[in-house]
Amino acid sequence: MSALLLVPPASEPLSLAEARQFLRVEHADDDAVITALIAAARAHVEALTRRALLTQTWRFMLDAWPANGRFTPRIGPLKTLLVARVFDASGVAQALDVESFVADSAAHVIAAPCWALPAPGRAVAGIELDVICGFGALASEVPVDLLHALKILLAHWYDNRGLAASGGGAAMQPAGLHALTAPYRGLSL
Repeated sequence: MSALLLVPPASEPLSLAEARQFLRVEHADDDAVITALIAAARAHVEALTRRALLTQTWRFMLDAWPANGRFTPRIGPLKTLLVARVFDASGVAQALDVESFVADSAAHVIAAPCWALPAPGRAVAGIELDVICGFGALASEVPVDLLHALKILLAHWYDNRGLAASGGGAAMQPAGLHALTAPYRGLSL
């Protein structure tokens, strides 16, 4: 299964003003750097946890329907299944009724009776599911632990900007980051 980001979050969970306040930066000289670090820190926390902090739309491509009829997206938390389509042997997409699927946000599963779904006509990426994932559209909906992880990562990277260039890559993970993100980590097989 592969995943493709279709619609990124509309904003970042931390504004430039909030980041500057947390970093205790009073000048605007580093605004571009801080803005870039906010986005990078969000992406890093999302990669560590396999959780979208803010609402995003992803496309998951499968080769076949799961035998048990239950699909667990690699990125969570699951909000809504928008589109389901199957490609026939000639590569033409056939839309499926999303009402025939159950998007269980609590269990983080999209379920449907696999015997009732048409088999894809192509062997690779014959199924596409467009899904909305994320804790919510607002920063206030992101768990406080994950926001704090983003902030300490931002501060660490801001304070140690020269280390990456000088080969100090091991120092690019601040202490406590993994403890804050561990409860939200999604496992991969």
